[in-house]
Amino acid sequence: MQPDYLLFGEQTDRLILKKVAASMYDDWLPLFKQPEVGKYLSMDEQLNQTQRCDEWFTKSLNRYKERTGGMNALIHKETGKLIGKSGLLIQKIDGEKYLEVGYSILPEYWGKGYATEAAIFIKNKAFELGYDKDFGHHLISVIHEENRGSQQVAIRNGMTRYKEYPNYKEKPFFIYRLARGEWLNAPR
Repeated sequence: MQPDYLLFGEQTDRLILKKVAASMYDDWLPLFKQPEVGKYLSMDEQLNQTQRCDEWFTKSLNRYKERTGGMNALIHKETGKLIGKSGLLIQKIDGEKYLEVGYSILPEYWGKGYATEAAIFIKNKAFELGYDKDFGHHLISVIHEENRGSQQVAIRNGMTRYKEYPNYKEKPFFIYRLARGEWLNAPR
């Protein structure tokens, strides 16, 4: 049986990974107040804040049902607050399946290293558990060309820009990638 690629119950230094629940909706809504976020997540830019959050929650909860990976809620250990989401997502690009390390952090927590902390943890777990083996021994992150913050997280996560993907959902994105061999040879 295929793994579900979810990491509920795992912990980093500052974060606990939990299942996304409908009760987190109001806490997640502020992300979509930022105008660029819809673009970065490849959403219809005509949608309002609530519509974007609705779409994101529907997609997230459907991933759990479909066993195509999913985002883990990132709960701050000290405060118990939701600060973001990160996880492994099965993506189909140009007819090929990839395993993506995805991450989104609520605006009030930007610039504090949470995305990097979560992404590095998710990457290491995926390689340790051998999840990359069904995806050409690689992990990727798909990032909008204007999303410099997420590009920096991918670089700190040991990934390098693999290729430009100008037609990903009709928007310009970059694919960052890390191979198992590179991960094995990197200092930890």
